[in-house]
Amino acid sequence: MDRRQQKTRAAIYAAFGQLLSVKSYSKITVQEIIDTANVGRATFYAHFETKDFLLREMCVDLFAHVFSDSPGSEKTHDFSLASGTPISVITHILYHLKDNNKNIIGIISCESGELFLGFFRQYLNELIAAYFLKDAERGYKEIPADFLINHISCSFVGMVQWWIKNNLRQTPEELAKYFLSVISPAISN
Repeated sequence: MDRRQQKTRAAIYAAFGQLLSVKSYSKITVQEIIDTANVGRATFYAHFETKDFLLREMCVDLFAHVFSDSPGSEKTHDFSLASGTPISVITHILYHLKDNNKNIIGIISCESGELFLGFFRQYLNELIAAYFLKDAERGYKEIPADFLINHISCSFVGMVQWWIKNNLRQTPEELAKYFLSVISPAISN
């Protein structure tokens, strides 16, 4: 994708996020998105087949960055030298969610929030398998790994929803500690 295409996608994402923060997903039209992004209808459809496809692609782009194997330095945090420990991975994700809070809140609270949460859980499942259960001697050995992964993912999503409802009062570091304290018995002896 060339720079012009990247700028166009960024403008559409920003416009969509802005609209989601003030309006219900079902009430947002493609026309409003293209007007806010200042792009043409043909340009929008060259990038996205539908509004649902835009939401899915926005999630994929966000999660590809948030769940990157090599986190970089950001305005609000730097995990580029982090060791990939569970606490650093969780804290990194929470910083991204906090930094993108308006878009995340809009997406989670919209009617297609389940689509977003489905993608989020999918990425979380892969992350949990790789960082929390891989090579770990875990507690509750009688529980199937896929059940445990699903349980931890759902717990993380619920925690993020609680955090958003409480106006992100806790720091990502505090929240990561809470989360790891709660799931530690399940992932270690």
